[in-house]
This record gives sequence, C-alpha cells and structure tokens, in this order.
Amino acid sequence: MKNRILPSILALFLSLNLSAQLLVSEEPVTLNTETGSIFGTLKAPSGNNSPIPVAIIIAGSGPTDRNGNGQMTQNNAYKMLSDELFYNNIATLCFDKRGIGESKAAMKDESDIRFEQYIDDVRQWIDLLAKDKRFSEVVIIGHSEGSLIGMIACENNPKAAKYISVAGMGVPLDEILKEQLEKQLSTQPQVVKDLVFSYIDKLKQGETIPDVPPTLNALFRPSVQSYLISVFRYNPQVEIAKLTIPALIIQGTTDIQVSATQADLLADANTKAKKEMIENMNHVLKDCDSMDMQAQMPTYNNLTIPLNKKIGKVITDFIKGE
Repeated sequence: MKNRILPSILALFLSLNLSAQLLVSEEPVTLNTETGSIFGTLKAPSGNNSPIPVAIIIAGSGPTDRNGNGQMTQNNAYKMLSDELFYNNIATLCFDKRGIGESKAAMKDESDIRFEQYIDDVRQWIDLLAKDKRFSEVVIIGHSEGSLIGMIACENNPKAAKYISVAGMGVPLDEILKEQLEKQLSTQPQVVKDLVFSYIDKLKQGETIPDVPPTLNALFRPSVQSYLISVFRYNPQVEIAKLTIPALIIQGTTDIQVSATQADLLADANTKAKKEMIENMNHVLKDCDSMDMQAQMPTYNNLTIPLNKKIGKVITDFIKGE
C-alpha cells in the first residue's frame, strides 16, 4: 500500500511545484503626476537574496495598452515578454500611457498631450523604481515609438542602467509617415499624395492646419496636430548618439511597419550599441516568415500565438551581461 501512495504523493508534489514555477506574481503600481495618475503592473519574482534588475517596457504609438493590445489589435506581446523576463528572474513594469486604459483620466483632452509628457512619465517611473531596494538597476525597453521615448528618458540619467530599442525608428516620425503613406496612397491620384505630404511638411515646420478635409481627419485632426509637431522635432539618430550607457538594438526581419534599415541607422549613430537582427520576427514580436500583410494579420489579433522564441533570450542575456 505504501508503495502505491508514495508515487502518488510525489506526482502531486511535482505538479504543485510546476504550477508554482509557472505562476507569475503581479502587483498594481501607480505613478502620481501633476496631471493625473498613471497605472501599471509590476511583476517582481520573490525569494531573491539580493536585488535583481527591473525593466520598464514602453508601449508603441497609438492606443496601445500595457499588454500590447489596442482597439484593432489583440496580441499580448508586452504581457508575454514581461512574463518571460519574470521567468528569467528579471522584474518588469508595464504601464498604460496617459490617455490609455486605466490611465485614461491622466489625459484630459487629446489636444493637451505632447511627446515630452510621455518622456517625463518614463523618467518619473525610473525615479520610482530606483528607490525600490528589491531592484539592482533599472533597464529601459522601448518598442516602436516607445523606443524614442525611452531613448530620451535615458539621456544623462544616472538612474537608467541599460537601454533596449525594439523595432525602433531610425529617422524622424514625419519621414516614417511619408514612407508608409507612399505605399497606402499608391492607387490614389497624385494630388491626394501631394496634399497629405504638404500637411506633414507644415507640421514639421511647426505650423498647424486649420481646415482638414474630413477624409484626412483621422491623421490630421486638429486635436492631434500639436502632438505631431512635438514628436516631429526629434531625430532618433541624434538622440541615441547621446547615450553613454550600454544599448541594444533589436529588429525583426519581417517587420512590415519598421524596416531593418531603421536598426542600421540607429546602430551607425551609436557604434557602441549592440545590434541583434531576429529572423522572421515581425512588429508585434511574433514569428511570421512572410512580409505579406494578410499573412501577418493573425499575429496581430490572436492572443494564443506565442512570442518569438529568441527575443526573450536576447534581452535576458543583455540585461544580465551574458
């Protein structure tokens, strides 16, 4: 009888132990700013005898929440990345940008937001986490537009230890917009493209556009023009060249939103930075061996598709200095 009970107890123990390893512990965290509270999720492995690194994951452009999801996308990319880092004994903070998710009230009106506010928010998160004795250093991971936000937040900041750009732009946003719109407007009359590009040029020069046709309101509505003017001022190559801390540039080879050339530009601007190209990884950090938009769409909208297997290891090795 004892011989039968022992294997059962052992199996139960192993099962419970495995479940404990797979369980990710989360705690809510709030950043109180002068213009409202910003809410995030901190994942910090417990049971460490000494402090461990903590990484702040900064979301890309648009209404993207702390998990990597938006109105038109559901992929959990940031959640999956933060979970993987947790399993590798690296704490993470993911947060809803002001105006998004739980942090919606921190942006009273869309017309009030400026790019510099996003940068200052990250600086304040860095200050907050740097005071936490559980953490040995603060690492910044910026995805897409978040790459530029994190990049600037790290400049001359002794509390930021390492910087990681994932699918980051290598040229100002106005140039990226023109590149993307060039493809989207390829079937439109030339006069339409000329009008759109003239609007971008005006915003680049700091001029607002008073009368926007309804068909172009999604991109150039009056309430977003001041934000575009503020972000158009920054050149990622100029900003990354200012960094003196260890930097890593990650780019997927099948990213249809940010080309591999952008990573080359960033690496050329900061020759001390390490560059890592990940084969068949797309913009939402999932595997896709095609550059066709239709082939990529499932990775943007399927929560069950796993993260690319290499990106977690690349980031972990960099943070741990391996």
